[in-house]
Amino acid sequence: MPVRALFIVNPQATTTTPRARDVIVRAIASDLDVDLVQTEYRDHAKELARQAAIEGYELVISLGGDGTVNEVVNGILTAPPEAERPAYAALPGGSANVFIRALGLPPDPVEATGAVLEALRTGSQRTVGLGRIDGPEDGRYFTFCAGFGWDAEVVHEVERQRRRGRRASPALYMGIALQMFLKGEEVRDPSLELEVPGRPLSKDLYLALVTNTTPWTYAGTLPVQPTPRSRLGLGLDAFALTQADALTTADLLRRMLSPRGVPPAGRGYVTWHNEERFTIRTRRPRAFQIDGEYLGHRKQVDFRSVPKALRMVC
Repeated sequence: MPVRALFIVNPQATTTTPRARDVIVRAIASDLDVDLVQTEYRDHAKELARQAAIEGYELVISLGGDGTVNEVVNGILTAPPEAERPAYAALPGGSANVFIRALGLPPDPVEATGAVLEALRTGSQRTVGLGRIDGPEDGRYFTFCAGFGWDAEVVHEVERQRRRGRRASPALYMGIALQMFLKGEEVRDPSLELEVPGRPLSKDLYLALVTNTTPWTYAGTLPVQPTPRSRLGLGLDAFALTQADALTTADLLRRMLSPRGVPPAGRGYVTWHNEERFTIRTRRPRAFQIDGEYLGHRKQVDFRSVPKALRMVC
């Protein structure tokens, strides 16, 4: 019997056309017993994926960007304990698709569909680790990154621009990041501190990034790598700025865009590798994001690594 699958499609996905979506749906329906549903609001994909686990679907497929992936992952992993968690296949439909590309799938959604269908035929699956945040506001899994400070402010502003009709793109992200750096308000605020159990407290940090894999994100086709040793099969990595002057920041951006990424140690920053858990605090509420989604301004977030959390078809 064909695999029973729920196919969750984000109709607002920025890099797929209606024609491409039709091609993908037909290809999947030819191999699977598939039910198709489109998302209608924020966190709808989470609700649909959670219900898919409760109803006994063997597989959840999504077509969308990193935000859709995050919602589906959280839906699957927050299903009741008695529900058997379905496997997950993610198809790229956003501007970056960081987690999907980290799994080795093609960035083109049609090609990725072919790769996923081939993986289903051969039984190819991979169990991956995730990150999780816990705090007074909520608990949530993330697939590839989280950030406090400058990068989260950029994400917040991009979301504002998208609500006004702008299309998310690498150029929009980079333009807003540059504007904020030149203004300097959020960028030059050393109010963050990072604490790893059993290690000295790192204080007066301007920016803190947490990664579950590399790259942290993409600038167009170029991978941006503040933590190049980060891997889905290891614990969490982190990167923090200890200086925020123009020369130091420019040099670090150059290194992030280089093939090797930022070295483990150097001037103007600190890094952590393969950590099980840690906490980031700030003296005043700062912008916070996970997987490119703004979650509000926060004063403290606890992070932990969750090994072998999710079965991926890839």
